[in-house]
Amino acid sequence: MTSANAATMCAPDKLDIRSDSSSVRFTIEVVDTPETRAMGLMNRETLGTFAGMLFVYPHPQSIRFWMRNTLIPLDMVFIDAQGVVQYVHENAIPLDETSIFGGNDIQYVFEINGGLARTLDIGVGSEVRHPSITGAEVIWACD
Repeated sequence: MTSANAATMCAPDKLDIRSDSSSVRFTIEVVDTPETRAMGLMNRETLGTFAGMLFVYPHPQSIRFWMRNTLIPLDMVFIDAQGVVQYVHENAIPLDETSIFGGNDIQYVFEINGGLARTLDIGVGSEVRHPSITGAEVIWACD
């Protein structure tokens, strides 16, 4: 593969997820500062079918989310530092402030439309590729 092909495959606004039975590409927004992570998908009325938001944290940690001011149901995909899905919370309820625990040692959270994870067979063990997911132990690296 040429470096041009690799760059196209791993663009900052694209994220790939694969499982034993599927592989899908999303167009995404990345939020990687405390301010942008705090805002997330709040106050948005729609999200494209193959669109999502990737929350990037500086290191693995215990992660909790909620749906304050979020108007659309979401699936939350909790991913470890190696790019492997550890938990999927399906169909988070709009405007619900109940804490959603994603797990310990989570470094990335990917939000997509509610119900889409099940439809696309995204679950525990699925592998994620994006330029933000880096390190020697990443399962599906961009380079």
